[in-house]
Amino acid sequence: MLKHWPPLSSLRGFEAAARLGSFHKAAEELSLTQSAISQQIRSLEAYLEQPLFFRSGRSVALTDAGHDLLSTTQAMLQQLAVGIRRLGQYQKPNQLVLNTTPAFARHWLLPRLADFRALHPEVDLWIYSTDEVPDMATQTIDLAVRDDISSQAECSFKVLHADRLYPACHPSVLALTAPQRTTLHGEREMDWSHWAVEAGIDVGQQDQGLNFSDPGLLLDAACSGLGIALVSQLLSRQARADGVLQPLVEDSIRGPNWALLTHRDSEQDPMAKSFSAWLSVNLNPHSDDGEHAGA
Repeated sequence: MLKHWPPLSSLRGFEAAARLGSFHKAAEELSLTQSAISQQIRSLEAYLEQPLFFRSGRSVALTDAGHDLLSTTQAMLQQLAVGIRRLGQYQKPNQLVLNTTPAFARHWLLPRLADFRALHPEVDLWIYSTDEVPDMATQTIDLAVRDDISSQAECSFKVLHADRLYPACHPSVLALTAPQRTTLHGEREMDWSHWAVEAGIDVGQQDQGLNFSDPGLLLDAACSGLGIALVSQLLSRQARADGVLQPLVEDSIRGPNWALLTHRDSEQDPMAKSFSAWLSVNLNPHSDDGEHAGA
């Protein structure tokens, strides 16, 4: 880490001059005088102890060092601009920040978002999906819905749904003989070793096959006909309804618990309460056609 950084204004002046090939045009773009741009670049060259431009009269051209710095500076300024724009999300009066896993967001939440929007159009929901469990004490998050989370300080904790797992595949794969079916492997509970211990039923699973760390991608692979997989009943509801996934047997085994974390500052927020109530109802409908709790 550098102990001292060149001023951001000098980097902006350098980037504009390098991109436009002119100190004069850079000054116009940044609403500065040409002498101010020249001074910024001279200061930057003095800091770096090497020239960034070849100067010939009014024309300028980048040195090799200038070309190198330009790519770095443009990437940095672009990333900074994106980060600053993103901060505007926190100023929205009706913003509700929800953290969840990519698999839950894609396979369960997304198909039902229209329903939530119709019921609560006033809520500006920001879905922040991550593979990593968030730290609710340090991150600006109102709610978290995950199957890999436990209680945290500054938060209330509630188990919403006890998931079940079952072996399934695309209907086209059912027509294949067991040796012809590729076995799709997942991690944690979705590994076939868990099925072997809990259910003890041979559905033609093999040790070899394709391996996935993301349960959502594992479900996608099964729905696309790549092979048989041990999948979540909760996440596969839409796939079952769409007819792209069928169980190999009617048995199922225990899966992970889906839990809700609510930050203390959001517990009395009407928007958070509305989303939590809607979530609870939809996670545990009175009946799930085609799903069996099994053994």
